[in-house]
Amino acid sequence: MKVGFCAVNYSESPLAEVAALAASKGYEALELPAYTGNGQLDAEELLKGNRAAALRKSIEDTGLFISALSNHADSPLVLGPHGKDLASVFDGTKEEQIAFGTESMLRSARLANALEVPVVVAFSGVGNFGRFNDWPYPGGWADEEAAFVERWVPVLDAYRQYGVKVAFEPHPNNIIYDLNTTLRCLALCGGHPSFAINFDPANLLFTGIDLCRYIDEVGDRIVRVHAKDCELVGHNMDRGGYWMLQRDWGGLDRSFRFRIPGWGSVDWKRIITELFLVGYDGVFSYEHEDVTMSRADGVDKTIAFLKPLMIHAPYEGRNDKLFQR
Repeated sequence: MKVGFCAVNYSESPLAEVAALAASKGYEALELPAYTGNGQLDAEELLKGNRAAALRKSIEDTGLFISALSNHADSPLVLGPHGKDLASVFDGTKEEQIAFGTESMLRSARLANALEVPVVVAFSGVGNFGRFNDWPYPGGWADEEAAFVERWVPVLDAYRQYGVKVAFEPHPNNIIYDLNTTLRCLALCGGHPSFAINFDPANLLFTGIDLCRYIDEVGDRIVRVHAKDCELVGHNMDRGGYWMLQRDWGGLDRSFRFRIPGWGSVDWKRIITELFLVGYDGVFSYEHEDVTMSRADGVDKTIAFLKPLMIHAPYEGRNDKLFQR
């Protein structure tokens, strides 16, 4: 297990500077953005000549490796919501937005293959998240599932050809947002080998989901982990419950806040243990969305908290009169 760093924590800084910072602080891997207009790399340009290999070498020369690519911004366009909701990503007709998101995901697969990176992290998107309630149209969620199969399975097929996985990140306003929808979408695509999960405990904890049960049931489909915490603000729960979302992220009246690891309600020792037991031996990629403290604070505090918790080898077993196993 290793502690990594999301380059977009400092999206305004050149990638070389972010890599140098992460390496100097003891981080071991980088998650790089691959969506359009990310400000740090141009996926289309990197696919020309040997530029991808050169980038990979430059990262490795700092002592880091590339753990994953992120396409969080463009990927929701595959399913939506379309129109003004995602116009800031790409403004066009529904068909144009779908085409844009799909091509961006395919370009990310080509770049991941060229960089020898096994995973692209993405949001699944959803046409209308309000359909999770069967009123007023009971067939609404079935329509969303049909769209998922129609649009995402061809993308997964392409990823299989490139030897790369799509690691969907469960999140509200996506068709994959909890344990049931994770397992349902996996079944809908026939257990596709390129279907994987990026486990972000902060996105699940505030909904009341048991994180360890999620890990146990999803198992080795979890191929990447975001190191982000979530603080359940007990004194605000009686006002809005877990779903009090319509609040400024820095507001004092929120029922939950995203935090850096160790400053929230996630039991990191439990989830690290459970992940290790289902075979996860990968990267915990630090993602800063904590509006209570600076990124510089987070950089120092996260590595100091997480690195000692990493498990590096399984139990060796014993063979003596007291305990033979």
